[in-house]
This record gives sequence, C-alpha cells and structure tokens, in this order.
Amino acid sequence: MNEYILEMVNISKEFPGVKALDNVNFKVKKGEIHALVGENGAGKSTLMKILSGVYPYGTYSGDIIFKGKIRQFNTIKDSEHAGIAIIYQELALIKQLSVCENIFLGNEINDRGVINWEKSYVETEKFLREVRLNIKPTTLVMNLGIGQQQLVEIAKAMSKQSDLLILDEPTSALTEDEIDNLFDLLRGFKEKGITCIYISHKLDEIFKIADRITVLRDGITVATHNTADLDESKLISLMVGRKLTERFPKVRYEPGEVVLELKNWTVFDPEIPERKVINNVSFTARKGEVLGIAGLMGAGRTELCMSIFGCYGSKVLGQLFVNGKEIKARDPGSIIKAGVSYLSEDRKGNGLVLIQSIKKNISMASLDYISKATVINENEEIRMVEKYVTKLRIKTPSIEQLVGNLSGGNQQKVVLGKWLMTNPKVLILDEPTRGIDVGAKFEIYNIINSLVESGVCIIMISSELPEILGMSDRILIMHEGEIRGELHWKEATQEKIMSYATGGK
Repeated sequence: MNEYILEMVNISKEFPGVKALDNVNFKVKKGEIHALVGENGAGKSTLMKILSGVYPYGTYSGDIIFKGKIRQFNTIKDSEHAGIAIIYQELALIKQLSVCENIFLGNEINDRGVINWEKSYVETEKFLREVRLNIKPTTLVMNLGIGQQQLVEIAKAMSKQSDLLILDEPTSALTEDEIDNLFDLLRGFKEKGITCIYISHKLDEIFKIADRITVLRDGITVATHNTADLDESKLISLMVGRKLTERFPKVRYEPGEVVLELKNWTVFDPEIPERKVINNVSFTARKGEVLGIAGLMGAGRTELCMSIFGCYGSKVLGQLFVNGKEIKARDPGSIIKAGVSYLSEDRKGNGLVLIQSIKKNISMASLDYISKATVINENEEIRMVEKYVTKLRIKTPSIEQLVGNLSGGNQQKVVLGKWLMTNPKVLILDEPTRGIDVGAKFEIYNIINSLVESGVCIIMISSELPEILGMSDRILIMHEGEIRGELHWKEATQEKIMSYATGGK
C-alpha cells in the first residue's frame, strides 16, 4: 500500500509573464501534519489552488495522484468529492446565515428537494462536538468570534468527509488559547487518520505542529525534511536562499523632540455609545523613534490608533497635538494633512483596492499633492509611484499591475508606499508584518529603520512579542483600554510585557 495519500508530480503553472510553479514535486503521507512553507510569491497558494480545483485541469502541467488515483479536478466541487477541503485565511462563511446553514451550504440534507432541518440540526451538533464548539446550530455566524468561525469552517470540512484538510494561515487572527485548541484538534484528527497540510509564516507554530516540512522558493521545490531534523535558522535559510544573521535588524538612534502627544484620550464604542473602549490615555511619541504598542487581543491597541487617525469612535474626548499644535479636526483627511498616517492591520479590507493598479493604490491618499484644480498630473503621479516602487523594491512588471495579483509581502509594500507618499511625520503601523514571510519581514524592518533615520516617528502595534522587543525603542503596554506600563527597550522582557498586558504591575 502506498504510504502517500497525495503526490503532486512535476507541477508547472504559468501566468502572463510569470512562471509561478516550475516542476514542483510535493508528497504528503497519510495521517501526517505536513507544513508547506516559503516566502510570499514562492508558489504555495498557486499549488494549493491547483490541488483544490480553483485552477482546473488543463491550466497547468503535471499530475495529481490522490489516494492512489490520478485526478483531474475541473472545479472545487471535484476536489471536495474526492475528499479534499481547503480553509483559506479569509474565511468563506456567510455571516448572516446560521452555523447549520453554513455547514451544509450547497450540500443541503433534503427529502425530495425540501431541506430536512431536523436532520440538519442533528448532524450539525455532531460536527460541532467533533470540533469542540459548544454553540447551537441556529446561532448566526455574525455573532461568533474569529476563533469560533474558524472551527465552523473545520466542521464544514468534516461534513464533507474530507480525508485531506488544507489550512492556509489558520491562526493569523486567533488568541493563544484558540491556537492551542486548534492544535489539539489537529492532533486529534491525525489520530483518526485525517491528513493536514498546514501553511503558515509563523515558524514557531510549524515546529510545534508539523511532522514534516516542504519548502518552496521561487516556484521550485527546495527540500522536504522531518521537522525534527531542522531548526529555525536552517528553515529560514532554505526559505530565503540566504542566511539572515539577525531576525530584527534594529538600528538604535537617539530620539528627538516630541512630535505627537495625546492627553486624556477617551474613546466610546461606535456600537455601544455608553461604553468606553479607550479610557483616559496619555502618551508622547518622539521624532526618530519606534514606539511599540503591545497588549493582548481586545486590549484596545487598534481602537486607540484608529481613533487618533479619526476613523473610530462614536465620541472621542481629549487632546491630540502634532509638533506642539493641537489638532481639533477629527477626520482622516485632516489628520493626514497634519502629518499622521495609519497603515491598517487589514491590508486587503482597509488598505488596498485589489482590483486597482499599483499606481492608483499608491497615489490614492496623495491626490491633493499631484493635482491642480482637481486634475491629476499623470506624469507626476507616475514619477512618484515609480519612486516608491523602486525604493520599496516592489516586485512587479509594471505599475499598472493589479494589486490583487501581488504576493502578500508586495501588497504590504504597496500600502507602505501609499502612506510614505503622504510624507508623514508620524506613521502608525498596525501589525505591519502580519501574514508575510520572514524575508519580506526583514525588508519591512529595514524600511522602518530608514524611516526612523530620516526623522519619521513610528508607532507600531504588534501581537508578536519578539518583534515588539526587537524593533521598539520604547514600549507601551495596554490592558482593557488603558496603558498599564511603559518600558524602555533596555529593560523590556516578554515576562514584563505579559505581566502588564494581563493587568499586573
């Protein structure tokens, strides 16, 4: 009996002007958790889209052998019927429908065309127990947290009797407890003989959960190793093709004068106007420093920075000063003109227009600077955009390339270019390296260093404590909408940060 449940043999795939996959070979053993890693643009998503039927047979060359048979998937349904389920980073649930309706959407249990709700609810409860989710089948998905929605997606995959489960960046928005629960679940699936392909940029997770690791680089299979035979530095070297001597290449500068000051800042919830989300926060940020903001999920970090940028809160009290001048207008346009820009943690939802070009995305926040009497100076627009494409080393054949066609790391650079074009005095970066690979992270860190060197003040939110410790000059720690501690980089440790983040002193 073949020990491999999946063999992808000599898979090649081309897009106009780009060879995304070049004779890739990928083998997965039955009942293992197999990690697929590589930089953004390495070909991981393309390979999985071929496997799941998104790219149909005939649009690529090579063979898929699944459960001992050569397969030719023309649709997602074809791969699902064979026993393959994929769960993407952007969850594909319809939030206005119930859990039961989502689990059986397109695969309804029916009697002569009429949905059998009683049987559907019984089956839903069975799958919810399997993923350890204690909710009612009638619960609307919109009322669930991200971690619970992730489990509903897995229950949906289980309802299709999947033998192979593909998880693409499954923990990007989960808490530590939710991640631990997911890992326990995957280990339980493994004991039942269900095979998992696990895609993640979080290397610590890879080493915790994976039995074997396959590395892709520039559309080519680099290597497959047992996880026990690798360490983090070896894996990074395989992924990027070079050694990264430092994960966090922080350059220390002496911060200058105060450029941003917040006094007694209180923000009320847009959904529940009487509830304080941010309570009486005051801090300063200096020219040429990286001010890190740490805290657990729900501590108010993003809400604080979005309210500074003028795009959050039913009511905001307190004072905001930029270069000593109070900014009383609280809309994003006025804040940008004052010299403050904000890079959202949700680059696809709030940072980019995926169906527009790189050119339009980078220039969209700076149209006032390249226009006269509401007419855009196209030559100036091209000149400025090309300047940032070169400066940020965005990999693209043209500035007319659609942003949706770029890798995650290059999309993040486009968002950075958009805000750098506004020439900010203060640049707020909310999870600037979420969902991008170690090589692209290293480039983002070097960009941060160059901005700090030029005198820009960086305020950086990150859920990754090593990143906060490695890149910050000072660290503010939030808990329940308040700043509970402030640490200089020389005294900061993960233990001290977690103590403040959990409400300690």
